[in-house]
Amino acid sequence: MKEFIKRNFLAGILVLVPVSLTVYVVLLIFRAFDKILNYLPPRYNPETYLPFRVPGLGFILAFIFIMIVGFVARNYIGGKIIGLWESFVNKIPFIRTIYVATKQLVETVFMKKDRNFRRVVLIEYPRKGVYALAFTTGVGKGEIQKKTQKQMINVFVPTTPNPTSGFYLLVPETDLIFLDMNVEDAFKLIISGGIVVPEEKIKNN
Repeated sequence: MKEFIKRNFLAGILVLVPVSLTVYVVLLIFRAFDKILNYLPPRYNPETYLPFRVPGLGFILAFIFIMIVGFVARNYIGGKIIGLWESFVNKIPFIRTIYVATKQLVETVFMKKDRNFRRVVLIEYPRKGVYALAFTTGVGKGEIQKKTQKQMINVFVPTTPNPTSGFYLLVPETDLIFLDMNVEDAFKLIISGGIVVPEEKIKNN
């Protein structure tokens, strides 16, 4: 009886905890977007004309706004406007640095380009004998590569449990241990703090 209760309790925990956390995070996102409506003038706020409050309305409006901006940006006129904006921003030293860094980060995370996370690797970090999961993001180029004797690889070391922050390192290619693990499984491992360990993939010879 004791074993029966224990197994069913643990099974319930395994089901309810992920579901509860997912619902909690989704609700937080919805509430955050709903707060956007508070900054709109009453005449432009949709809730002014509705007889009742609609949960998630801010999220829906934000999604529609992002879609419209994306549609315009992909057109010829939109591309010209963005080009003018970027040329203006590039003339402002401090603002230029923030804008370019943010744009590159977004492109790296969301766009499937050469700058995207390519391979999962192990590196000895922060000291010898201690290993950290990292992602290769490219090959060292320019002055940095010219002044080093080994081929350098750009590596991003994410933090736990928030993998969007981390450290940028330049590591000699010979010091990298390349893994067969894919990027998605690596993110699961990092976010969970090592609790969610991906199954080892067996290669067919």
